Amino acid sequence: MTFSLRPSALRILALAFTLICTTTAPAHADLKIDITHGVTEPMPIAIPAFFGSTGNESQYGRDIAQVVSNDLVRSGLFSAVDPKSFVQDADSLLVSPHFADWRVLNAQALVVGKMETQSDGRLKVEFRLWDVFAEQQMTGLAYFTIPSNWRRVAHIVADAIYKRITGEDGYFDTRVVYVAETGPANNRTKRLAIMDQDGENNRVLSDGRAMVLTPRFSPTMQQITYMAYYNNRPRVYLFNIDTGRQEVLGDFANMTFAPRFSPDGNSVIFSLSENGASNIYTMDLRTHRTQELTSGGAISTAPCYSPDGQYITFESDRGGKQQIYVMRSNGSDVQRISFGEGRYGTPVWSPRGDLIAFTKLHDNQFYIGVMRPDGSGERMIANAFHAEGPTWAPNGRVLMFFKETPSGYDKVSHLYSVDVTGYNEREVTTPTSASDPAWSPLLP
Repeated sequence: MTFSLRPSALRILALAFTLICTTTAPAHADLKIDITHGVTEPMPIAIPAFFGSTGNESQYGRDIAQVVSNDLVRSGLFSAVDPKSFVQDADSLLVSPHFADWRVLNAQALVVGKMETQSDGRLKVEFRLWDVFAEQQMTGLAYFTIPSNWRRVAHIVADAIYKRITGEDGYFDTRVVYVAETGPANNRTKRLAIMDQDGENNRVLSDGRAMVLTPRFSPTMQQITYMAYYNNRPRVYLFNIDTGRQEVLGDFANMTFAPRFSPDGNSVIFSLSENGASNIYTMDLRTHRTQELTSGGAISTAPCYSPDGQYITFESDRGGKQQIYVMRSNGSDVQRISFGEGRYGTPVWSPRGDLIAFTKLHDNQFYIGVMRPDGSGERMIANAFHAEGPTWAPNGRVLMFFKETPSGYDKVSHLYSVDVTGYNEREVTTPTSASDPAWSPLLP
């Protein structure tokens, strides 16, 4: 099946972000957020509208400053100083910040920006990050882009600020693929959809004739793999984001589900059901050769590779109850790692490799939790009437998942993000009900 889609609908075209300056003064004070144990007091940061000498530039400057502020505040690590309290205007900030005025507002960091239209129609976007109390510039960067890509520039600026202050990579210049749900519970339409990580730029990618489940990005973000019921037959599909073309991964006689790419993008791992059991297989996308990794009469599913591709985590009831296991990527050395009360499922390895996120059902409550790859350090970070589908931001600091809540005779599901410490749970707004999110790597 082929879906007609404008190429520019899913990817940024002719994007040329160019670094033209990086100036960092020697720091006499260490303005940094320690995020290793969670943050209870967000850092106050002032982000005035970026200066523009024309009406259009000023509007872009206001919009970019707002998106940068929203990104940082949503992380839970920053609080935005109220713009109504600003004394210094955007024009004079370009000459020199009046640091005493910003200290009065308790701003610890200050972002100053400028918009300038180039002769070829592109926008030049500059920003500087200042340590207010040390009165020193922490970083200064500039980017060139076409005007329609202003929102992505804002996410890139927010990432740069996040990294400079926390010491860790940001996650704002990313996308999320998910299942958009409409209609009643007994006749729900589930479409493939994609959006920016903040819920903006939503696009539906499939026409709804096939029920879509469990979409996942390839490492290059050029493809999405997912399960879909088409003509009442469940199959694993590949969807090319550039062309909008969908193809069947393999024509298996039995049900295939829970697909996910390997870290190198050369293969897909999935489950194949037969005679009441399910086992885990891989398929080489270059040769279409398959390899069976598990065997037996148990249900083994939801496989996910470690970031280095050396190990696989999955769920199985081989021990009598649904639990999480880890094995080598060739299927050997299978070890159970979950031993708490309840049933465990949907394990997902962190991009850092240090944690595995999972869903847990215990005493009629669903939980989103994390544990180390050896099963130690288990802790719950979210719970709900029904919560499932954890997915990691590319920096391994934030998780997204979906909650389903009763609504009259129906059920409604929404996406949420939460810090790995369990702090700062927030809804990610989507046009319709949403489930099965998958976070992309940082955009190239």
